[in-house]
Amino acid sequence: MAHRLFLLRHGQTEWSVNGRHTGRTDIPLTAAGEDQARAAGGTLRTLLGGPKLVISSPRERAQRTAELAGLRVDELTEDLGEWDYGAYEGLTTPKIRETDPGWTVWTHAIPGGESAADVAARADKVLDRARREIDNGDVVLVGHGHFSRVLVARWVGLSSTAGVHFGLDPAGIAVLGDERGEPQVEHLNLLPALEG
Repeated sequence: MAHRLFLLRHGQTEWSVNGRHTGRTDIPLTAAGEDQARAAGGTLRTLLGGPKLVISSPRERAQRTAELAGLRVDELTEDLGEWDYGAYEGLTTPKIRETDPGWTVWTHAIPGGESAADVAARADKVLDRARREIDNGDVVLVGHGHFSRVLVARWVGLSSTAGVHFGLDPAGIAVLGDERGEPQVEHLNLLPALEG
């Protein structure tokens, strides 16, 4: 059986609820986010036995999600950190558009932050690392919304800005594999099954 790459986005935070861009700011999961992370662990257990390698962003929200999902993190790396929003950190898109009309992370510059090319380079580095390990077993990357969407795009050979076409909700899971050597998105935005 071919091994796969799993992406797990961190659970809900206060800022993800109200749409504030959260890159380097280290904020905790909400109680709902903790429940999502636990439930995501159940979803992951149905999809994989035991991963060969788990790599996480060093942000508290990612590490806590991994812990609550029952994953043992083997490595932490800044390369899995969220897009650096620079001057737009903590702002919502409507607030940013008051001074930068039509702005999106996918199409516009970010003052003091990362460009789409910068993010693509980090994503490629992470994917290269995952591809080197995937022959030995499944790999799980625990990270963030925008950056994980870039990982999906880059996995299938698209530009980083094509990440706009892939959704990944808090504690959502993407499963990346291949079909006869061609990169494939097997599952996208599998949501944790929260109990009643």
